[in-house]
Amino acid sequence: MDYLAVIKTRYRVVLHHVGTLFTFFPVVILIPILFCFAYPEEWPNALYFAETAGISLLVGLSFRKGFRITKNLPLTIQEGAIIVLFTWTIGIFISALPYLLSGVLNFTQAIFESTSGWTTTGLTVVKVEKISRLLLVWRSLTQFLGGAGFAVMMLSAMIGPMGFGLYHAEGRMDNLKPNIRKSAQMIITIYVTYAVAGVISFKLAGMSFFDAFNHSLTALATGGFSTKTRSIGDFNSMTIEIIALVLMILGTTGFGVHYTIWTRKFKIFMKNGEHWTLLGILLLFIPGVVRWTTSSLYPDMPLRTGIFQSVSALTGTGFSTVSFTNWNDLGLYLLTLLMIFGGGMDSTSGGLKLFRIYALIRAIWRELKGFFMPRNAVASVELYKGEKKIELGPRLLKEILMIFSFYFVFYLVGVTVLMVYGYDLPHAAFEYASALSTVGLSVGITRPDAPAGLLWIETLGMFMGRLEFFVVFYAVTKIIRDSRMLRGGRK
Repeated sequence: MDYLAVIKTRYRVVLHHVGTLFTFFPVVILIPILFCFAYPEEWPNALYFAETAGISLLVGLSFRKGFRITKNLPLTIQEGAIIVLFTWTIGIFISALPYLLSGVLNFTQAIFESTSGWTTTGLTVVKVEKISRLLLVWRSLTQFLGGAGFAVMMLSAMIGPMGFGLYHAEGRMDNLKPNIRKSAQMIITIYVTYAVAGVISFKLAGMSFFDAFNHSLTALATGGFSTKTRSIGDFNSMTIEIIALVLMILGTTGFGVHYTIWTRKFKIFMKNGEHWTLLGILLLFIPGVVRWTTSSLYPDMPLRTGIFQSVSALTGTGFSTVSFTNWNDLGLYLLTLLMIFGGGMDSTSGGLKLFRIYALIRAIWRELKGFFMPRNAVASVELYKGEKKIELGPRLLKEILMIFSFYFVFYLVGVTVLMVYGYDLPHAAFEYASALSTVGLSVGITRPDAPAGLLWIETLGMFMGRLEFFVVFYAVTKIIRDSRMLRGGRK
């Protein structure tokens, strides 16, 4: 078989697997309809989800039948990247259909809201207290599923060992079990257990079941979508805020780290650096937020507000208890930095990621120590990521610096675009950090009447930030290269 035939075979496998996913996707799309039994007035809105499920099934079957395969072939990480790109892109468009079919949003707004959901950002262009409960559930579900990368993870599990490249194409390092299927099952078990505990806790704290269900899913997904216009602040309850804080921290902790606790490997848990980095950053930033901002704006609860908003920003959740329209520039810059830092690797959070920041700090410390060591001495550093021990070498540092570079290039472009629309630097920097780090906090720039160009640049930021740049670049580069080879071969 020549190379061109191999390329065609590989793309047939890729598109067949994409079709497999969207054949099963209707099961997820129909979940909001279950709430019609509790809220019978919502039955007319069920039609939009039934139609969307039918479209997804049609797309899935078309791909499966149009690109039949006789056997599963192992997926490389490059092919995995293409599947991730296709899955996320098609998934976002299909998930936007309930907003479009119901007439709640136009095309640009629907794509924005869908992207914000799947990327667990939480920026929104809907008036949450004026839309269907089914759409509220749909928003929460997309964040819950997008947070753990359920779509790709489930497809990896269905493919089995052949899906190794797909599983790691999303940047996953958390092989909790020797086999991918068991790793996926363990992640689902951890995630769903926390979500159920969150629903029960919120309900006991005074929320209705509907609010508890939605807020538990979006808190754990570090997504931040709420059923209330004023988010968590609408409940004005310290107990609810504490539960949200716990869920946000659980969500921003990598699944590999959770696994060390579940398996009672506490010594290994203590050796992981991410949670210590998170604690250190919060201890460094919270006093500043309280001293320079919340103490003057909210004299009755400066520490409570400062802690909640700092944790919400760093974990990438985006829940809020107050409005940011009256915050001073210094307070906005501090939260902006927290959003840029981001949460844990292999978690539901975005941003630069705490593991990379921790690794960079360790690398700098190693160089400083090396300055005082004998010339021939070799200082090696090993980091723990879950149960895995990783050497801090040139390859890891190169990856970190490339991610940081891509991030800040996109960040600079995004902030510039927002400033062109007339916003000052503190507000533009805050809003685009929220989009690119998939956080969801807003100073009021993102709203239903925002210009289409502004929404599209934020949509691109959310998408690239969630997939961490490399996946998209690898996939697009491979598609372009393979397309050129196929065109050249036909000539």
